[in-house]
Amino acid sequence: MSEPAPSPCQYPDIRRQTVALTDGLSAEDMVAQSMPDASPIKWHLAHTTWFFEQFILKPLLPGYRQFHPQFNALFNSYYQGHGRPFLRAHRGLLTRPSLQQVLDYRAHVDQAMTQTADRFSVPIDFWQTLGLHHEMQHQELMLTDSLHLLWHNPLRPAWRAPRHQAKAKATPLSYHRFEGGLVDIGQPENEGFGFDCERPRHPYHLQPYRLANRPINNGEWLTFIQDGGYQQATLWLSDGWALAQQQHWQAPLYWEQDADGQWQQFTLAGLQPLDLEAPVSHISYFEADAYARWAGGRLPTEQEWEHAAQDQPIKGNFVESGNGLPQASPGKGMQQLFGDVWEWTQSPYVAYPGFRPTAGIAGEYNGKFMSGQYVLRGGSCATPKAQMRLSYRNFFYPHQRWQFSGMRLAKD
Repeated sequence: MSEPAPSPCQYPDIRRQTVALTDGLSAEDMVAQSMPDASPIKWHLAHTTWFFEQFILKPLLPGYRQFHPQFNALFNSYYQGHGRPFLRAHRGLLTRPSLQQVLDYRAHVDQAMTQTADRFSVPIDFWQTLGLHHEMQHQELMLTDSLHLLWHNPLRPAWRAPRHQAKAKATPLSYHRFEGGLVDIGQPENEGFGFDCERPRHPYHLQPYRLANRPINNGEWLTFIQDGGYQQATLWLSDGWALAQQQHWQAPLYWEQDADGQWQQFTLAGLQPLDLEAPVSHISYFEADAYARWAGGRLPTEQEWEHAAQDQPIKGNFVESGNGLPQASPGKGMQQLFGDVWEWTQSPYVAYPGFRPTAGIAGEYNGKFMSGQYVLRGGSCATPKAQMRLSYRNFFYPHQRWQFSGMRLAKD
């Protein structure tokens, strides 16, 4: 069940939400960059604005005045057909323009987008909708990138005050059987917005399979740790084992033990006691695969995941809940397929049969990244709900774990 895509009339709300997410961050917080995979918050604020200026206002609004002629060179992310992008690993060196100039840039572009709608040379609905989905992707990145940045501070500072609420108990782990057969995968034509990598819809033959009723939780992962899961090379893919040894992985990212040996987890609310019932997060594909082998299962394919989720409503713990953390959600049937944690699949991120990238510059958005990455499904507690749909394919390299990435077991 797909959610309707955000309409152009939601432009002001989504743009305001991006800025609202910076509440609680200092100007210093917003310029720093913790690693090449992450970006400073100030850069996110500027890049999402650059998207609307470069792809809509400049080519389609007669007489549009650019805010600054050199911003294209600074805030282009990876669009080689649109100039030479500034080196990604050096975004944290951009102390200029100032934060206030970036906010002024946003105001300039927003005014042009919302007050001159009747002056565009052609309809802009496609580009505006694409831009809003792009903006929501960056809203999620703002949360995960800031979490990674603050974690590097020995003071373990909180971005937000913790939400004190009763912790739920996870439903016992069980498996649901699916008969498989010939199923349709991908987004249907003319069914709202979708990225080009979600299409075309195509038949796919599934063998019968079983899928766990919920994601693996922190308590189950702790058992894996205590059983020597990070010390048993036979559980790991070769590249994963080499990386785990090199980087001394002993637990998911952001887990640490206090002086009494109790596990804690660094969160947007600072260091908090580990909730054993909540879905495990911030694990790599390599860790998820090793756990699955230890547990006598495997990771699902993305086709199995989509088939199992096809009749499930898109509801769950998304960014709108304000929790900022995965949480247990007891219930019956298949649970937490959407929200809480992105779920690793064993499927490489490759093109569907008959895939054609979107024409023009938008064709650089997804297709050129179809190499060496794996698909994740379902969204997380940092994902805007309006961004999510059944066919949505997220993708990351197997070693990456700064996202809210978790796992669900499958069996033949």
